[in-house]
Amino acid sequence: MKFCWVTLRVKNLEESLRFYREIVGLEVDRRFVAGPGTEIAFIGKGETKIELICNEANNDVSIGQDISLGFEVKSVDEMMAFIKEKGLTVHSGPFEPNPHVKFFFVQDPNGLKIQFVENR
Repeated sequence: MKFCWVTLRVKNLEESLRFYREIVGLEVDRRFVAGPGTEIAFIGKGETKIELICNEANNDVSIGQDISLGFEVKSVDEMMAFIKEKGLTVHSGPFEPNPHVKFFFVQDPNGLKIQFVENR
């Protein structure tokens, strides 16, 4: 058994794709219409993907407060500067719980916390 993907319902597919492409660096793997008013996009490289589902008839998206997606970066400081340059707000952090890890959070267009972590 292997882990395939995480599914996220999104309010606006284009806005979400732009965030994950421009900020996180994930490209669209495949995209298709999945019924009337519903579109799905899989993003990411490798075997694990993020599935974004947008249903224009039901765009009331609920995100759990204790859920986040984590992405490793080479430098938290450089990523924070990039985030600010793009006009986004740092949600919380940076945190350095030990000398080997440093991280911070932003929110995606739907309110999901995205963690950028530097492992040293």
